Amino acid sequence: MDTKQRIIDEALTLFSERGYANVFVGDIADRVGIKAPSLYKHFKNKRAIFDAIIDDMKGRFVQQAAALDINGTDASVDAQFYRMLDEDGLVKLGKELFLFFLHDDHTRRFRKMLTIEQFSSSDLAAAYTKQYVDDVLSYQGMLLGLMVNSGVLTTDNVDIMTLHFYAPIYFLLTVCDREPGREEGSLITLEQHIRQFNKLYGRKIR
Repeated sequence: MDTKQRIIDEALTLFSERGYANVFVGDIADRVGIKAPSLYKHFKNKRAIFDAIIDDMKGRFVQQAAALDINGTDASVDAQFYRMLDEDGLVKLGKELFLFFLHDDHTRRFRKMLTIEQFSSSDLAAAYTKQYVDDVLSYQGMLLGLMVNSGVLTTDNVDIMTLHFYAPIYFLLTVCDREPGREEGSLITLEQHIRQFNKLYGRKIR
């Protein structure tokens, strides 16, 4: 692992342990085993490290999405793939994505840090909303809207449909964050949720 990546990794660990506001550049440098001036050769300030953590996390998701044969960020690209999935395939994909978000170390630590820090920093509260609300609902809303337009799903309110799909999934994720022992039961509930969603919105394979 190169120095820049070590800085990102150690900073994320410290942020998740102590909170973003309680970690200073010198703390990160010490954890990496370098002097602060050396760290500044890679990042101009702590916020730049935070932004790099987000970019790194997005990159990890893109790799995981590619392994699952989806784009993950461009709904127009993914719509055709999702249209061709049967219900069992959708359940399988949903579980794989859920387990990635639950167990990927960077993603898990970042979520923990933002969950805590959203109450003490307006900037991090905004980052939390963007990461776990706005960006997700935007992608899923576009994806589901395209499926409605093609007749695969039926609704007169795509925004509410999107909330119906996403909210229980994120709820289950937060439950497992707090109580890891509930993972098995949450996966059962996740499958039931996906199948019920298809029943409610009349999913048809074309």
